[in-house]
Amino acid sequence: MDAVVGLLNGPRAQGAFLLRSVLTPPWSMRISDQAPLTLVAMVRGEAWVVPDRDATVRLRPGDVAIVRGPDPYTVADDPATAPQVVIHPGQRCTTPDGQGLPEMTELGVRTWGNTPDGPTMLLTGTYTMQGEVSRRLLSALPPLLVVPGDSWDSPLIPLLATEIVKNDPGQEAVLDRLLDLLLIAALREWFARPTAQAPAWYRAHSDPVVGRALQLLHHNPAQPWTVAALAARTGVSRATLARRFTTLVGEPPMSYLTEWRLALAADLLREPGATVGAVAHRVGYGSSFALSTAFKRIRGLSPRDHRLTTRT
Repeated sequence: MDAVVGLLNGPRAQGAFLLRSVLTPPWSMRISDQAPLTLVAMVRGEAWVVPDRDATVRLRPGDVAIVRGPDPYTVADDPATAPQVVIHPGQRCTTPDGQGLPEMTELGVRTWGNTPDGPTMLLTGTYTMQGEVSRRLLSALPPLLVVPGDSWDSPLIPLLATEIVKNDPGQEAVLDRLLDLLLIAALREWFARPTAQAPAWYRAHSDPVVGRALQLLHHNPAQPWTVAALAARTGVSRATLARRFTTLVGEPPMSYLTEWRLALAADLLREPGATVGAVAHRVGYGSSFALSTAFKRIRGLSPRDHRLTTRT
């Protein structure tokens, strides 16, 4: 596993909210669901994403918008259209005054809108829990980014559009993975742009020394790594590795390793039947006590409390 794969592999949707919207103007949806990350992909027509505090962005067919929560925003046919729908936490939908939505109806499997054959179609995928997307990845993203459809050639949007309306056995898992793939592909495309200000850990992957060190840490986080061991494997001195790693990544190798181990632990703790002791062993801690101490020191709560929080 290379470092970029390891960090972009953080998104792991589990029963993510996915919806196909078919709309005829005028339409406007106020998104107040407090979700950590949402992806909007345009299939046909146009839409505007209107954040409360940032510039308004126009979406055209093939464009992908990635919105980092929890701040609310509006998606509409025109920035001047007043919201007709409010999406609350838990994907509960009402009118702005809290009433039902007789004008917005279900149009099939995972499909809704105000008309069955509207000129606008967009796909929405929402990561509803913090644990599904790594904190390191979220902190690297602006509140809103757009990957233009004319800048990349991806088959994932039409594939997701096809699969989202199916109700076959195992379809939820298929859609979760397609959402993950589309998000990762869009982020990779966006990070590669000169104006994207890619995070330090992403740029550091291209360095022959630090990139190799990141690969080693991600490939086997349970290894009892030291700066000396990493330096030996990368062919430089301890001082050179420590200085170069800190300069390019923004933190020392062992601090980075601690954060990576705890990020993995946070994800593993969500698995059914996982014990703190077993997770500790998988991420490089000698005991459940050692993992709990580090987890609480860095994340502010115990592994057991974290697991209870992510399951509610």
